[in-house]
Amino acid sequence: MADVVALLERWQRGDKSALDEMVPSVYDELKRLARVYLSRERPDHSLQPTELVHEAYVRLVAQREVDWRNRAHFLGVAAQVIRRILLHHAEHRSAKKREGYSRRVSLDAALECLERDATVDILTLNAAMERLAEMDPRQSQIVELRVFGGLTVEEAAAVLDLSATTVKREWSVARLWLQKELQ
Repeated sequence: MADVVALLERWQRGDKSALDEMVPSVYDELKRLARVYLSRERPDHSLQPTELVHEAYVRLVAQREVDWRNRAHFLGVAAQVIRRILLHHAEHRSAKKREGYSRRVSLDAALECLERDATVDILTLNAAMERLAEMDPRQSQIVELRVFGGLTVEEAAAVLDLSATTVKREWSVARLWLQKELQ
């Protein structure tokens, strides 16, 4: 991934060949993220990991103003992109089926704060995260990085330029707040 940052920087400076060199490394990392996240979704989910990767990749390479720092930073931006794609997909699907369809996300895998089989609608989770962002933007960022990006506490700390201790503390508070909000 260190090479990816250098390739992204070259591509942003106009080197078109850097994008071709970067694709295999980025694709594998995004595919891993997509598989992890979609494994938490309902079994009959219509979005496949490959589709999610392609959409995320297109959006990531369109990010011309990003100063790519490291692997964790790349994964943090990827987490935001993947979250937006999945939310758009859920909103679109929900609009098509107003009669009660809801997309479910495992809170055990995502938030580690409820019972093993507890699930929550992704649109409900997003609404709660937006309320959390109004109260504490940093906690909302941490939840986004951990839940949608699959980042560890240490990786999230690197993206946000915080200590791992601070991220652990904020993550604990955010999980408790979300648990209360979502019950």
